Amino acid sequence: MKNYGKFITGLIMVWFILALSASALHLFQNASNRVGVAVAIASATPLVIFSLWFAASENFRQFTLSLDPAILTSAQAWRFIGFTFVLLEARGLLPAIFAWPAGYGDMAIGITAGFVAWKLVTPAQRNAFIFWQVLGITDLVTAVTLGTTAQLLRPHDPSMLPMTVLPLSLVPTFLVPLFLILHTICIAQARSWKFASERARPTARPAQQPAI
Repeated sequence: MKNYGKFITGLIMVWFILALSASALHLFQNASNRVGVAVAIASATPLVIFSLWFAASENFRQFTLSLDPAILTSAQAWRFIGFTFVLLEARGLLPAIFAWPAGYGDMAIGITAGFVAWKLVTPAQRNAFIFWQVLGITDLVTAVTLGTTAQLLRPHDPSMLPMTVLPLSLVPTFLVPLFLILHTICIAQARSWKFASERARPTARPAQQPAI
């Protein structure tokens, strides 16, 4: 498992370098001022690879489920950078229809990540833990949906161009799919807590009849 961890860490580093390099080469910049196909492909590819790998490889599945859910959840604290979207909207650089839901949603997840990692990573709080993870996924999906449709819904608002160039281009091409993967792993882990606790529960012995 240790070697597996090093391999996965290396893959994530390669993924980050590729996203950074493509951004530096302006491959994600869209002349139509919308989040374009290149960003969509860069975001979806890691998710597809993870899903197929998780489904097909028992070793990879065991590795991901062995990770510490508290650490994976704490990583979501980085989502507090969503305040950047709100600041850029205030300066007229991002549309409010995207910046407000995405920015405040990310900040809410980022602020609460530490508490969730500290208090809810336990079978006793399984449902609350899964609910928070689902909220995190919902926030990301909402942000992506509004980001891709903002220019269509509000054509006279500021464009999404800042999200297609550095440094913000790393958000949809690296951070969003990474956070989605972390949420997915945590939910998969939590779903097994109930069964694990049931297997660990001692079987009740029948009451002994008094000797006659």
